[in-house]
Amino acid sequence: MDISIKSIRPFIGASNFDISRSFYSDLGFEECVLQHNLSVFIKGNFAFYLQDYNAKEWIDNTMIFVEVEDTDKFWNDLVSLNLTEKYSGVKLTPVRIMDWGKECFVHDPSGILWHFGEFFSS
Repeated sequence: MDISIKSIRPFIGASNFDISRSFYSDLGFEECVLQHNLSVFIKGNFAFYLQDYNAKEWIDNTMIFVEVEDTDKFWNDLVSLNLTEKYSGVKLTPVRIMDWGKECFVHDPSGILWHFGEFFSS
């Protein structure tokens, strides 16, 4: 199949839609409300859809990897947002070095696990 992909936009759920909307805005994403129960969050060329839909099994098994240019800088900026104090259930895991690169983790207010990392150059 000869196809040219322009973007990929996952759909994620939220146990509390309004809290998650606020969280992702604080994380630096721009929200575009599409419907009363659906928004798209955009940062540069990256975007995802947030739904007012709480399926615990789905949310508990959602993981998203976002490649960043500098994981250490991202981590320092992330910590400065005080998200764990502002949002119940948010967890941050510091940068760790793996064989393939570096990554840190963010559990959003619903429990979705975000990996933010960078790959080592070959």
